[in-house]
Amino acid sequence: MESEIISILNESIKVKEKIKELTPIIVEISKKIINAYKNKKKVVLFGNGGSAADAQHIAAEFVGKFYKDRDSLPSLAFHTNASVLTAISNDFGYDLVFERQVSSFVEEGDIAIGISTSGNSANVIKGLIKAKEKGAITVGFTGEKNSRVADITDICLKIPSNDTPRIQEGHITVGHIICYLVEKELFG
Repeated sequence: MESEIISILNESIKVKEKIKELTPIIVEISKKIINAYKNKKKVVLFGNGGSAADAQHIAAEFVGKFYKDRDSLPSLAFHTNASVLTAISNDFGYDLVFERQVSSFVEEGDIAIGISTSGNSANVIKGLIKAKEKGAITVGFTGEKNSRVADITDICLKIPSNDTPRIQEGHITVGHIICYLVEKELFG
């Protein structure tokens, strides 16, 4: 077991080392979010499974706090309202669960972040397409494979791995970095 633990940790470290090469993309995403918040806009996030958990975690950092006691920043994770999620799924189909919420809540200038390890989740794609139609800046968090999310977003952060757990670890690491940068820029 110990050798397996060491192997997993080493693989995680290798992926995080490669993430350093994504620094310009992380800066670009952070600047877009900072600009949106300066212009009284919001950040919405959505994904499935572990990606939903990451969306919820990042939204909580913006609304609550990362390091600093400060004003709340408007952010929503679209899977957190079980009644909305199940009603849309039942009435329209699960593929439309994020698109319908984007239609209700996203405005021009907002940031819409779709998180999908494969980059090919149909409901995330539909949500991002609708967000772009509404004038939002679209951001994708995916793995390294070419994907539909990468094709349709304004900015796509591709974690340099094809292993789902390593991709998810990369997403939350970058999410934390972005939260730190946004909070530092907006609140000193």
